[in-house]
Amino acid sequence: MLSLTRLLTTANRLHPTTIVVSAILFSAVPYAQAAIDVDENRYTLTTASSTMINSNDSIDNKCQNLVAQKRYIKYQSAHARTISCMLAQLTPYQQKDKTSQQQYFAYKAQAWLNYAYHKDSINSQSKAGKDAYEQGKTILTTLKEGTEQNLRITTDIPKTSALMRPDLWALLHALKDSGAIANAPRELAFSEVSLIWAAADHCARGWRESSSHFRMADRWLEQAREAYVNAHDSQSNVALEDATVDYYTQYAPLDPSDDICRGQILPLASANNMSSSRPINMPTPTATYSLSFE
Repeated sequence: MLSLTRLLTTANRLHPTTIVVSAILFSAVPYAQAAIDVDENRYTLTTASSTMINSNDSIDNKCQNLVAQKRYIKYQSAHARTISCMLAQLTPYQQKDKTSQQQYFAYKAQAWLNYAYHKDSINSQSKAGKDAYEQGKTILTTLKEGTEQNLRITTDIPKTSALMRPDLWALLHALKDSGAIANAPRELAFSEVSLIWAAADHCARGWRESSSHFRMADRWLEQAREAYVNAHDSQSNVALEDATVDYYTQYAPLDPSDDICRGQILPLASANNMSSSRPINMPTPTATYSLSFE
């Protein structure tokens, strides 16, 4: 059986310069954290008045009230103000008194809306930004209605993106199958949207635009894996490795060799039905992109 360590080593061989990226990533962790914190705090600036509004109001009413209170940064567009309003309403669902599922979906909605906010900030009219906004809005509405159990934990990759870095997708879904949402709801939510965002940028503008988002997804997933491993016994951790390898065998052939985004319906595997004794034959890599600096 192929171990997770060997799997990740194999992934490094797929991208010869990934080792360089890893060194840069670990040496730049404070910078990456600062970037993330600044990004989150940018939205926190607009959330102070969220507790002043009746929680039974509709999303539209809440946004109108926030606009009336002139709590927004002047340079924001009307669409950006709407997104800021929606981000403010997600905050209560990200608190520790909520279920891990509610927290996961709230953070996932935040990540989608961050994506939409970015697209608006660069005056992009792309379908990716519109889809991200609709994804975030749908999740927020569902959380407000208390029907988050109807949402899918696993989201298919939209047509504006593709399945790139199958090693990271494999770890993401293995962690989900293993119940890691209870240990790291934020990290799993952010990593999933980061992978979608990164592949979309890669298709549009190449690895120079996508590499930072791939690194961020890698970092979130490593934090989620560490949280899971620390909370479980060795048997569970071995099962996580087996599940990751099993997912990788499914996802590696789906990595587009032409770097064109077509979306992807993700095959679903059950970790409970995986055999830990059968050998794993790694597929021939098809990736053509690089995730490092020259």
